[in-house]
Amino acid sequence: MLVVRGYPADVRVLRAVLLFKLGFWTGMLASAALMKRMFPSRGDAESDEVALVAILDGVAVKSRAQAFRGGSMFSWLGGIAVDLREAQLAPDAHLDVRSLFGGIAIRVPPGWKIEADVKAIGGGVAVNALEPGTDGSPTLRLEGFSAFGGIAVGAKPAG
Repeated sequence: MLVVRGYPADVRVLRAVLLFKLGFWTGMLASAALMKRMFPSRGDAESDEVALVAILDGVAVKSRAQAFRGGSMFSWLGGIAVDLREAQLAPDAHLDVRSLFGGIAIRVPPGWKIEADVKAIGGGVAVNALEPGTDGSPTLRLEGFSAFGGIAVGAKPAG
């Protein structure tokens, strides 16, 4: 066993790793708290466009928009739940979704066509529609990215 200044070498390595992890997570949480103040969420049940931000907390919106055009969603160490089953979709509706160590769940009514181009690293993406949309169906385009989090889109009848 190698001893350096009274401590075994493996204890010094363990201490260095623990200090690195502590510093990393402290920096991550401090950055998240700062970002939370800089980027507030915008959008409510009647909004046609949303800019939802969930950092260190959760955001839930049940939309009744008459012409939902889309917007953006960003979760970092938090979660977003959006229910679009009572919303009417505008032509060319587009949502930009980003998740980092968090999750985004979007619920749509049956019959909507979902076109998704969402990538994931160390997380998952699930787009499940109950029935495929027809050519005349409202189409919601999703683009985005998830790192160590998840993005889920599911169709379910209202009620």
